[in-house]
Amino acid sequence: MLNTLWLALFLTAAAAALFQWLVLGNAAIFAQLVTSLFGMADLSVKLMLLLFGTLTLWMGFLQIAEKAGLVQLLARALGPLFRRLMPGVPPGHPALGLMTLNFAANALGLDNAATPIGLRAMRELQTLNPQPRIATNAQILFLVLNSSSLTLLPVTIFMYRAQQGAHDPTLVFLPILLATSASTLTGLLSVACLQRLRLADTVVLAWLGTGALLLGGFIAVLASLGSSAVAALSSLLGNLTLFGIIIAFLIVGAWKRVPVYDSFLEGAKEGFDVCKELLPYLVAMLCAVGVLRASGALDLLLDAIRWLVTLSGLDSRFVDALPTALVKPFSGSAARALMIETMQHTGPDSFASLLSATIQGSTETTFYVLAVYFGAVGIRRARHAVGCALLADLSGVLAAIGVCYWFFG
Repeated sequence: MLNTLWLALFLTAAAAALFQWLVLGNAAIFAQLVTSLFGMADLSVKLMLLLFGTLTLWMGFLQIAEKAGLVQLLARALGPLFRRLMPGVPPGHPALGLMTLNFAANALGLDNAATPIGLRAMRELQTLNPQPRIATNAQILFLVLNSSSLTLLPVTIFMYRAQQGAHDPTLVFLPILLATSASTLTGLLSVACLQRLRLADTVVLAWLGTGALLLGGFIAVLASLGSSAVAALSSLLGNLTLFGIIIAFLIVGAWKRVPVYDSFLEGAKEGFDVCKELLPYLVAMLCAVGVLRASGALDLLLDAIRWLVTLSGLDSRFVDALPTALVKPFSGSAARALMIETMQHTGPDSFASLLSATIQGSTETTFYVLAVYFGAVGIRRARHAVGCALLADLSGVLAAIGVCYWFFG
């Protein structure tokens, strides 16, 4: 699947470039493609430099948590649920606790913590893989849920809106929460259908029902607060949780007589080794995305969608926010730039800007996650992971459009 996808990105870019040259007379298009190709290769190296520090730091702390027994404790607590969702993972396996930490970090908007934890979880799942080049059912479900962007506290979105002068930076909080919930539910259901998982199980329903109740209560509490209070709570909770996790790892490790410094160094070295394996995968995917953007293929697609929407007589205001939706599966930084560009062009509180921010917070960089997570363990055949992840993305985008028309239309 990844081989086909990667080739399709380059062929689409080539076709769009030929159209630009032969039909539109843009002879400079090929120079733009080459510039983008080398620019994305350079960006890949810069991203790796950032990942080196983050992965090294968090792999070190995770090593302390694992030796202190915290990861195993989480695995035992969630064993009944994961035995039904991931029957191929033995009860008490370290991957279960790491996946739980990853989901918690994503929910709190702690991206820097979520990525290294997720990579560690994927490596643990790979130890159970009888065919190392082919993704297992458990790895696919983990990746799809990870890429569905279940975010309870989208702090970074608030920050971008505040920087652009939004009247109420947290105005998109509830729309993002609703849209990302739809994305995650779609991802879970699609994988469950293809893997024939039994969701109509007492344990699964109990966990999902409890989660729904907690989410509803959380929404009710936050809805009763003012915008400044929500923003302050979001920032405090995110940073407090992040630092609290680190201190908890250290305290429990010291209590269990774990040599915390030596353990940190051991895990940090492992994080350094993981980073070295990621660069080829990042270069491959980001270069393909770069030439696709430079070819003008995304602009042509956007114009076609606008024409069809206008022809059908529907409201076309949402089309102005679609660049963020179209780019987000490929590049988080590109989608972030397009979101900010939309705010600058139409105003931070325009419908297009609100929708763009909602899409940014309720979808994930699917192909980046796919390249990094599967690349870290050497998986070549993703099976149905790409299809299910993209379906979750599509659900998140459609939900974002519907919710924004409901809230702001």
